[in-house]
Amino acid sequence: MLLSTFARAATRQARVAATAVGGIRNLNLHEYQSAQIMRESGVNVPFGIPAHTVDEAVKAAAEIGDDQVVIKSQILAGGRGLGKFTNGLQGGVHIIDTKDVKEYAEKMLGGTLVTKQSGPAGKPVNTVLLAKKMALAKEFYFAIFMDRASGGPLIIACSEGGTSIEDLAESSPEKIIKVPVNITTGPTDEQIDTVVNGLGVSGDREKAKDQIRALYNLFIDKDCTMVEVNPLAEDTDGNLIAADAKIGFDDNAEFRHKDIFAQRDHTQEDPREVAAAKWDLNYIGLDGNIGCMVNGAGLAMSTMDIISLNGGSPANFLDVGGGAKVEQIKAAFEIITSDPAVKAILVNIFGGIMKCDIIAEGIIEASRELDLKVPVVVRLEGTNVERGKKLLEESGLDLITADDLDDAATKAVAAIAQ
Repeated sequence: MLLSTFARAATRQARVAATAVGGIRNLNLHEYQSAQIMRESGVNVPFGIPAHTVDEAVKAAAEIGDDQVVIKSQILAGGRGLGKFTNGLQGGVHIIDTKDVKEYAEKMLGGTLVTKQSGPAGKPVNTVLLAKKMALAKEFYFAIFMDRASGGPLIIACSEGGTSIEDLAESSPEKIIKVPVNITTGPTDEQIDTVVNGLGVSGDREKAKDQIRALYNLFIDKDCTMVEVNPLAEDTDGNLIAADAKIGFDDNAEFRHKDIFAQRDHTQEDPREVAAAKWDLNYIGLDGNIGCMVNGAGLAMSTMDIISLNGGSPANFLDVGGGAKVEQIKAAFEIITSDPAVKAILVNIFGGIMKCDIIAEGIIEASRELDLKVPVVVRLEGTNVERGKKLLEESGLDLITADDLDDAATKAVAAIAQ
């Protein structure tokens, strides 16, 4: 299943922008987990059984009891059907004879699936979903996500689904309808009609409307950032079925949905971001080679910009916040240096609540304990800056100091070139 261009773009914007107010890590669940939540919310979903081992997969297929079953890799990335395992198996979703379940489960479980959305490293497959093969007459696309432009939920529907909505958005954008919803009042009957018409439902329209309302209520009741169903299918009896689903949840609502958040799969997340969250640090991994440690989201983004303007490439966004302790600074260095692509580190601190001497102490301890092998460029300004600079000077460490941000970026880029 593929995450829409619109939803993915909104998610990327939110991840960076929200660091200014403390950062977000939106929870995403696997298809089998999402299906269970949908079922409890009154949404029609196919019968399926998750399996974590080959034996469990064989037993699940036997319980389904049909000659054929659908076996689906469970990763937190779209494009599974067109993906490829690093062991050579083509496709992360297969319709197979029940007698072949063991063979496929052995190839899929423990493997790494690479898709258009997983990144080149792919995602580990620790679970497969064995699902009943459905007799589907039509496949649609349906999604709801929070839209910055309209300031509320946006429903996206398309009469074609089950394949790349990104490609369709480029080739036939007129087939995609977008319905902004007033979050206070919810969708009107006219808006529900528009969605059903846009999908091209041929079965019972009233039942179809009930399914659209159930999906919207799920989005609101569970504090979702996104509900995407691709395909939202119509079976031969005219019933709408969420044949494949992806749900994202707002981490700010974790206190209301502890049962849902307990299902988080950290193996699907960047381990650096997971480690950063434990230390209350805002970290987003990028593709460059200059690690950044900054306090404040605005200053962090400015730092990345100036690195780029000087011919370098930032390896990460890392905001230590305004009240970091020495231990957090050390943790920040550990996270930055865990990226093998990092060839230099730029520390840019404007001391306000965050005192420069605390940063200096953290830099010194981290440099000694971690035995840093890459050059570290430090620019300090603000509260206790003279004490911070003195600590660095007296440390005896081979640190590169800078007078201002441009000087720091220039030195960081030059340090890699040496």
